[in-house]
Amino acid sequence: MVQLHHGWSVSARNTPVPVDRVPAAVPGCVHTDLLAAGLIPDPYLDSNENELSWIGRTRWTYETSFGWSGPEDDRIDLVCAGLDTVAVISLNGTEVGRTANMHRGYRFDLRSALTPGRNDLRITFDSAYDYTAAMARQVGSRPGAYDEPYNLIRKMACNFGWDWGPTVVTAGIWQPIGLHSWSTARLAQVRPQVTVDGTTGVVDVHVDVERASTESLHVTVEVGGVVGVASIGPGSIGTTLRLSVPDVRRWWPRGYGEQPLYPLRVVLATEGGRELDRWERRVGFRTVRVDTTPDEHGTPYTVVVNDVPVFVKGVNWIPDDAFVTRITRERLAERFRQACDANINYLRVWGGGRYESEDFYELADELGLMVGQDFLFACAAYPEEEPFAAEVAAEAREHVVRLASHPSLVTWTGNNENIWGFADWGWPEKLAGRSWGAGFYHELLPAIVAELDPTRPYWPGSPWSGTPDIHPNDPAHGTMHIWDVWNQVDYTHYRDYVPRFCAEFGFQAPPAYATLRRALHDEPLASDSPGMRHHQKAADGDLKLRRGLDAHLPEPQGFDDWHYLTQVNQARAIRLAVEHFRSHQPVCMGAIVWQLNDCWPVTSWAAIDGDGRRKPLWYVLRDAYADRLLTIQPRDGGLVLVASNDTDRPWQASADVTSHDLSGKALAATAVAFDVAPRSVTVTPIPDGVALPEEPRSELLRAVVGEQQAWWFHAEDREIDYPAARYETTVAPTAGGYAVTVTAGTILRDLSLFPDRLDPAATVDQALVTLLPGESVTFTVHTTARLDATALAAQPVLRCVNDITA
Repeated sequence: MVQLHHGWSVSARNTPVPVDRVPAAVPGCVHTDLLAAGLIPDPYLDSNENELSWIGRTRWTYETSFGWSGPEDDRIDLVCAGLDTVAVISLNGTEVGRTANMHRGYRFDLRSALTPGRNDLRITFDSAYDYTAAMARQVGSRPGAYDEPYNLIRKMACNFGWDWGPTVVTAGIWQPIGLHSWSTARLAQVRPQVTVDGTTGVVDVHVDVERASTESLHVTVEVGGVVGVASIGPGSIGTTLRLSVPDVRRWWPRGYGEQPLYPLRVVLATEGGRELDRWERRVGFRTVRVDTTPDEHGTPYTVVVNDVPVFVKGVNWIPDDAFVTRITRERLAERFRQACDANINYLRVWGGGRYESEDFYELADELGLMVGQDFLFACAAYPEEEPFAAEVAAEAREHVVRLASHPSLVTWTGNNENIWGFADWGWPEKLAGRSWGAGFYHELLPAIVAELDPTRPYWPGSPWSGTPDIHPNDPAHGTMHIWDVWNQVDYTHYRDYVPRFCAEFGFQAPPAYATLRRALHDEPLASDSPGMRHHQKAADGDLKLRRGLDAHLPEPQGFDDWHYLTQVNQARAIRLAVEHFRSHQPVCMGAIVWQLNDCWPVTSWAAIDGDGRRKPLWYVLRDAYADRLLTIQPRDGGLVLVASNDTDRPWQASADVTSHDLSGKALAATAVAFDVAPRSVTVTPIPDGVALPEEPRSELLRAVVGEQQAWWFHAEDREIDYPAARYETTVAPTAGGYAVTVTAGTILRDLSLFPDRLDPAATVDQALVTLLPGESVTFTVHTTARLDATALAAQPVLRCVNDITA
């Protein structure tokens, strides 16, 4: 393959700024090209996004030239791994192909248009809006969650904006492009089906070829030291080889074992041994299924790997940048390290983004992160007519085959919230009998998975109850999403649910202070200043943030208070939900928080903001998803101590459970012994004499086992008579930054340190620490900058809730 990634320019007519042969990056998109040329402001800053909507409504032409020395091979193909989206490709003025799907690759035979010497290649991208308008005239409109036509084009839906994302309707050559010269035959498709039988790894390698001649071919497959050879007879276009690899080491999810990977190589050659093509990947040997056997609680949804049920400690994943070509392997590796450091074992790739990259899946394979991949349908009704249906089938077949080698991929899901939307969001009346996607989710996609990748389970939607006879978001059956919390009711209502598997739930907070200061030029910065309002995309998002604060926390006295308290409230909401769900294992066998990451600087549900900074929520995920979790939960009018043991070893301990007043004085105490088997939970009542307070506003409960603690406050912070915060601090320089030690003179609730206010690159090792009088904590700050020791130990860098209550 000869890449064609250089010498490109992009042009357009009748644009607000002149765009005539502007240098273009390939892979890339028009927004980033215009930004690099200084022709547009950064759409992520302030409200610049609003000034740039014309880009998505413009026709763009990309051009380059390349040399060709004349006929040598039987075929010369233009291979386009991804064009965004509606394109006409011409070579030397001759049309050679058309595309209408961002989510698939294309290959075009150039022999009829190539000339010796210089060749001029042009790709013209029509406006996505013009295409969707024509599609609406052809098949009729379809309802969706947003007033944008993302469901009438096979393009990344969140390009059209979301309740966390900007509207940046891109165009361009977003995946590699190049010339492939070949003769005789090439590997058109390699599809390994990998499983394991006892200690023997089994690989069925399905090989399809494209031919330029009819001669006999040989295929050699090697994996784990085992070699298989097969012939493809004259005129035949495929074969299948089964290889059995003895004594394989199984691939396990992180926390359950190691992740050995085995190189798999496929070589296509002539009968005389001349190599024509090769394909190489790494595979892992494991089995995966989803247990949905009905029980006394309803219908479970339990991911089972190597016959071991796995409690999913997950996060939802969106594209890490709205301009996806800026997402490097290094950036993904950093995000995955953050996920693993937060004890996450599962990434759900949400259906409004993309089929994730090879870099994404290779990293997940190496780290043991399970992945659930949605097919790309989200929050809308989709037409099933042609040409839409053919594009859906083509993209599905391409990516099911492409991802088949990755052990990290454990499930395929048909869509995000579309079956639920049809049931509850008033679509049938708007559709008036028109198709809405049901045929994709219940017929086309499961048939493709069953044909091409039967080693993995398929689930029609998220959420989905397992049968049309039960509401698709029934908590007792299959998977569910919880969005009345956040949208309508307080986060304590998470406890109203005991879901079998919760695939989405979340609560909002703004990004880190340094992220806001980079993105916004508001003076003064306020919760309702223009830039903050623009970077809040959720419907009534600021009102919902305020409702959450009013239910739990004291009145913020300014932006710094508001920023800190909303981040605290987000973290508390998700802690409550995750700990509640884990306490109900094995009835509940999965929690997938919405969401891990952001695609730009925005107030959202993410734990890691658009600049890659960790919000307080990230630290809560690390604690709530820890292998061993201690939590106090309300049950049957009292309190219980729950010990969750997500390890292969028994956990035997005795917790010291003590009731304190706000001065730290012990009022009552007991010891709660527990013995938790591997991968299980114990629930032990706390005696009422310790658990139940005489004065709820001035008493609290703490359970301690070694370094682990669990807290229970009997009243909301806005009702608690906290003393004014008193503490002593020492700041000591270290080789990598600073050690900030805080010794409490009073109770300190959710003490946190925000060094990014002093150095945008600075990080800290912990957050949301609660101390009783006399106790200490040391925050380790990582920075290469010289920081003001006084500022490190003072507001707004060092905060606790009772700063504000006082």
